Amino acid sequence: MSAPASPTPRQPDTFPLKLYATLLEVGGPLLELYLRRRLRAGREDALRFGERHGIPSRDRPDGFLVWFHAASVGESMSMLRLLDRLLEERSDLSILVTTGTVTSAAMVAERLRADRFKDRVIHQYVPVDRPGWVERFLSHWQPDCAVWIESEIWPNLLTAIAGRRIPAALVNARMSVKSHARWSMAPNTIRRLLSCFDLCLAQTKDEAVRLGALGARDVRYVGHLKFAAEPLPADAQALEQLRAAIGARPLWVLASSHEGEEEIAIAAHQRLADRFPDLLTVIVPRHTERGGAIADRAEAAGLAVALRSSGLPPAAKDNLYIADSMGELGLWYRLTTIACIGGSLVPVGGHNPIEAAQLGCALLYGPHMFTVAGVAAELQADNAAIMVSDDRTLADAIAWLLEDKAAALAMASAGRGVAERNRHVIDRAFAALDPLIDRAERRRASR
Repeated sequence: MSAPASPTPRQPDTFPLKLYATLLEVGGPLLELYLRRRLRAGREDALRFGERHGIPSRDRPDGFLVWFHAASVGESMSMLRLLDRLLEERSDLSILVTTGTVTSAAMVAERLRADRFKDRVIHQYVPVDRPGWVERFLSHWQPDCAVWIESEIWPNLLTAIAGRRIPAALVNARMSVKSHARWSMAPNTIRRLLSCFDLCLAQTKDEAVRLGALGARDVRYVGHLKFAAEPLPADAQALEQLRAAIGARPLWVLASSHEGEEEIAIAAHQRLADRFPDLLTVIVPRHTERGGAIADRAEAAGLAVALRSSGLPPAAKDNLYIADSMGELGLWYRLTTIACIGGSLVPVGGHNPIEAAQLGCALLYGPHMFTVAGVAAELQADNAAIMVSDDRTLADAIAWLLEDKAAALAMASAGRGVAERNRHVIDRAFAALDPLIDRAERRRASR
């Protein structure tokens, strides 16, 4: 499905954009203070801090370079299969990957270590959106083509891309009803920004229509890239150790939790404790550094708690196990048949439910799945997921699934079916991107 293309030229020069650029350039000292505060809090990489100022830590490779930008972990996971496909199909190019968080950088680095194409991929932190830092970044890397994942919009980066006439695509694009309404109040600004992309591949048909109405060019519906991701990995030895430690205990997992969700999980566990006295609740916090604080709250509620970072598996006495480790979500999805998706019980927007569905979990999530609304709706329509709203409804759903094994297996099978049905999204996305990359190669050859 294609939405009407906008004839708007790539000239993002409205007054709000000029004002934004001026404020960020003049406000350099304040930006520096902000970054230093993040650095002290462990939210910036001390060894590569210069990259956030557009200072490269690597040389540009010779030849054709495609730049992929993914803001955080979820976007990075969506990007990896597309990146691999591109490297496999085109042996003549290199790829620059930028992300904005320490967590996403660690995840990308871990995946690339095992990738057969790792020598052709460079990771850098995306520069903060100050014009001087953006220009420094682009002058060094000189990407021939830019592919941005999902919906992060940095005006100065986009302005500079358009100014250099770099062919660009927005992939896995989303535009919620709420965002559409907000951007509709600044139509010239959003039209200028979206017109920087030559191609826009939307997650859902509705989002394709909304993006086209706001001024995006060559909008197409191809589906959600999360469906194309490989199942999350798991260390075989760690998996066996945990299976031995947990044994036949009933188990459920709260995956990628945020502040406010752990309290709901603790309360749900307390509701279930009399009915399932050996129940093990596993919380996998989105930000692993919060593990200690979560443990303190659980202990204050009277639960016996252990942390993955202690190096010990859950003991028989433990009610709650906090998996405060990086890159092990695949372990827990293989160990449980019930997964509640974090970021959905509080208004964060929900994380990727497909990862759990691929590995055979019955899915639970809260009312706030707006960042993956299309995926969530499809899962729910196929009876692969149950929406819960609080600790009571969460506890009721967990109890039902623990007691009715056939229902849990049916939900898990339905979830796998949804994932399988949509896995060819990568083919559609690559077919749409291929002509843009061809054009970028011809442009480079003509210079």
